[in-house]
Amino acid sequence: MKKAYLALASGEVFEGTSFGADGETSGEVVFNTALSGYQEVLTDPSYKGQLVVMTCPQQGNYGINEEDIESTRPWAEGFIVKEQCLYPSNYRSSEVLMAYLRWHGIVGIAGVDTRALTRIIRDKGAMSAVISTVDRDRARLVERAREATGIVGVDLVKEVTCKKPYRWTQGLWSRESGYEKIASPGFKVVAYDFGMKLNILRCLASSGCDVAIVPASTPAEAVLEANPDGVFLSNGPGDPEAVPYAIESVKKLIGKKPVFGICLGHQILALALGCRTYKLKFGHRGANHPVKDLTTGKVEITSQNHGFAVDMDSIKGKAELTHINLNDRTVEGMRLKDLPVFSVQYHPEASPGPHDSHYLFKRFTEEMERGKG
Repeated sequence: MKKAYLALASGEVFEGTSFGADGETSGEVVFNTALSGYQEVLTDPSYKGQLVVMTCPQQGNYGINEEDIESTRPWAEGFIVKEQCLYPSNYRSSEVLMAYLRWHGIVGIAGVDTRALTRIIRDKGAMSAVISTVDRDRARLVERAREATGIVGVDLVKEVTCKKPYRWTQGLWSRESGYEKIASPGFKVVAYDFGMKLNILRCLASSGCDVAIVPASTPAEAVLEANPDGVFLSNGPGDPEAVPYAIESVKKLIGKKPVFGICLGHQILALALGCRTYKLKFGHRGANHPVKDLTTGKVEITSQNHGFAVDMDSIKGKAELTHINLNDRTVEGMRLKDLPVFSVQYHPEASPGPHDSHYLFKRFTEEMERGKG
């Protein structure tokens, strides 16, 4: 196997073998604690600009399955694993993970001590890094890692948003019947695509929504002209403060239509309300994060992927805190008391619980139903 190297801006260099495409790539190195879901991780547009470390040792053991992708292509800048599986076992599998990475030009590295790497990220924070299969000079690689552009202040949304509007009516998938066909949706929703995951669209459709997806730069006036029953703000990559055009649009939508935001959409909504956001030391990424719903007292096991968070003190007087992360007490959800506007930091369309958080889509349709009345 061809050698590959991972160099961190902090100076550490890991040697491994090439796992994917040949070449060199850079980005912010982050870790994900999920035991499975490498396909969803790779194809989640929220990972644009990042090199992803999976803490679970073996990756690729159930192959590549068409039903498990979250967008049309992988968006992660690179993939880092302890052990790759070349002989997956899954009746739905169509190819091996390594071939999938090569086909899409994603540089990866296997054979890395991911436990040691994760401890570095945990202690020193997420940082720039380089993966290379073409350069073996460790000092040069570290220097390029230090020179790499970070994600703070960088508009990554413009790289992943759709180029033109489109509609979505396909519902959730089941083994028995495939994707649900929604015959007569009862709600008209405009969804801002900041880096939308497909399963969010499927959850909205299965909740009775006819969804019109629009690019992130779509002005609020165009959305209101379409006269939807509600507006959805999607997940997406990077720094929420780097997309001021989206913040301005959301400001004009508050109070006009029911609004539901997830992940980056939650942060953009917070900024539109006058709250603040900040960068977390190493972020929340995985499928096992406990979140408490303060309105019911219930604890949800959630899927998460974000490197920024809403400042809790800045919410006071602007919104009501509804959900809190039980690991580090950060903001996981908020709502307005007098308007049908709410959001969560985590991903309710994912299924780690397995369905702990799906009630949020029902809450959105209930708000739209009341708006119709």
